[in-house]
Parts: sequence; C-alpha cells; structure tokens
Amino acid sequence: MTRFSAYRDFDWTLFGFVMLMSLISVLEIYSATMHTKFHGFHTKQMVFLAIAVPLMFIVSLIDYHRLLEIAHWAYGVSIASLLAVLVVGKKVLGARRWIALPGGIHFQPSEWVKLVLIVAAARYFWGLSGKDDLDWKDIGKAFALIGIPMLLVLKQPDLGTTMTYSPILMAGLFFGGISWKKAAVLIVTFVVMVAGIWTSGKVLKPYQKARLTSFQHPENDPKGSGYQVRQSLIAVGSGGIWGKGATKGTQTQGDFLPIPYTDFIFAALCEEHGFVGAALVLILYFLILIRLVQNAQTAKDPPGTLLVMGVAAVMIFQIAINIGMVLGMMPVTGIPLPLLSYGGSSIIFTFLALGIVMNVRMTRFVN
Repeated sequence: MTRFSAYRDFDWTLFGFVMLMSLISVLEIYSATMHTKFHGFHTKQMVFLAIAVPLMFIVSLIDYHRLLEIAHWAYGVSIASLLAVLVVGKKVLGARRWIALPGGIHFQPSEWVKLVLIVAAARYFWGLSGKDDLDWKDIGKAFALIGIPMLLVLKQPDLGTTMTYSPILMAGLFFGGISWKKAAVLIVTFVVMVAGIWTSGKVLKPYQKARLTSFQHPENDPKGSGYQVRQSLIAVGSGGIWGKGATKGTQTQGDFLPIPYTDFIFAALCEEHGFVGAALVLILYFLILIRLVQNAQTAKDPPGTLLVMGVAAVMIFQIAINIGMVLGMMPVTGIPLPLLSYGGSSIIFTFLALGIVMNVRMTRFVN
C-alpha cells in the first residue's frame, strides 16, 4: 500500500464534518470579536488551522503501532516539558502554563501531553489485554501513569486541563476490563478524596473554589465569582429561537460576555444564532463523535480501538463540560470547546489526535 493509495480509506466524511466545524469557528470568532478589542483573532485561528490540517495528514501516514512503541520515550519527554513549565514557564495572571519560544510563540505543553497520554494509556492497557480482570496493581499503575502529569499541570495551576486527562484514564479502565466492583470502590474513594481536597485548603486556591461553586447561585455575587455564568446565561437566553444575527449580540459586542472567542464561544453563538444555530452545532458534534466511535469499532486490533476511544473520550468530556459551563450547569473551569474555541494549542492537539484516528482507519485492512 503506497502512501497515496492509503487515502482511499481516509475518513473523508469525518474530515468534512471537522472542517465544517472549523469554518464555523472562524466565522463565529470573527463575529463575536467584531466590535471588541479581540477583533482579528479569526485570522490567527486560520493560521492555526493552516498548520494543523497538514500535520493531521502527515500523522495519518504514521503507523500507530510505531507511536505505541515509542510511547515510553514520549511520556518521559512530556514529564520533562511539564517540569520545564514550572521552572522557566512564562507567568500570566498568576499561572505558569506556557513556554515562550522565538517569534512571540507561546507553547503550552499540557495540550501536547494530553495526546501523549492517549497513546501511553493505549499502550499500557494493550499490554494487559490478556487478563480477564484488572487487578489492583494494574489499576494503581494506570493511576500513576495519568496521575503524575495531572499533578504537574495542577501545580501550574491549570485545573481545566488537569480535568481533561481524567477521561483518558476512565476510558482505559473501562475498555481495559475493570470489574464493576472495583469501579464502585474507585468511585467511593474518589468522592472521599475530593471531599478531603476541598476541605484541606492546600490544593485548590480560593478563586478556584469560587469558580467551582459560583455556577449554582451566580446571583449571589453578580459582579464577582458569579459574573461569568450570569452574563453567559443572559447571552444564551437573549438569543431566542433564531438569534440576534451575526455581529449583533449585545452581550457579546458590548464586552459583557467574558472571553467570547474561547471559553464562552458557545454562549456567543447562542446569542447571535439562537436555538437553531446551537442545535446545528450540537448535531455536527454528534456526527463527529459517531464517526469516531465507528472508527473505533472497525479498528483491526485492541490498541487501535483504545486510541480512537481515548480521543473520543476527551472530546466528549470537553464538549460536555464547556457547554454545561455556558448553560450554568457546570462550574467554570476554562476548558475550551473542541474545534470551535480559539487557540493554537487546542486546535493542533485536536488535529494531531484526528491524524492518529485516520491512521487507525486507514490500516484496517493492512496485514
């Protein structure tokens, strides 16, 4: 099979859905920032896409088994990059999340690490595929595999990205064959640990706690911790059925809605295009996720399935958390909406992950 004939099995349908969502992203960023200080960010988004799309095609030609073989080396480099952020990372608004590169480029290793963890988890659970049930030693190693990067990212601090690592672990345990009894024990343990972390006051900072609880009653502090959720709800509700029209959202253009091009881009979309526009975007997300699940089902071996479902799990998690945040049903955690929110690191991660998915599909019939 030549490199070019391989593209006969490329998932062009999935690619079409993804590019349509990317087009919506550029248009919405342009619209949401038209009369704000962020105007022009849509041009940067197009640059990110111009870099990410070719990278996806390049990665799609790399046999995913080779990626699995170097997973341990990539994991080591990822840990080193997270440590480098804590030491030499650029501090912005009290957080060290980026490494400044020549040319004014800011690299966020935590997004790249997410991709490495998907590959590393697939490699780890593939090695356990001969077992009928995961024992506690296997589960403990899996928690360490994902938990170490989570702690390093939480130290930055970046609670949102830290949370996006958890679906990789959950997907791995589920498809790795954990029993329901062990799963129940883990859930109870998790609840106890969260309660302990919350009351200790040593892990979460006060502003992080406020962001995690303010969504329940944003009216209690409308100008403080509840401001973002309150403005988001106003924007979503004012959109009605058809919306106010592109560049005509009063909450968005009046600079009331915070960061309408990233975390709250779905709120801006709802205000400008209403229920109909939001529904169309959700349907498009559904189609993308369905294609991912189909590719996982048709993978030729367990590691291929684990890789694709790892990507799907992260996307599902981010979509659910972000939209839940916008609708006041989840705490504000700064998790971007895949393919829609502005951001180079997020866009490049998503397309690199899709490149791996494409390779899993393209090698279905290769011996």
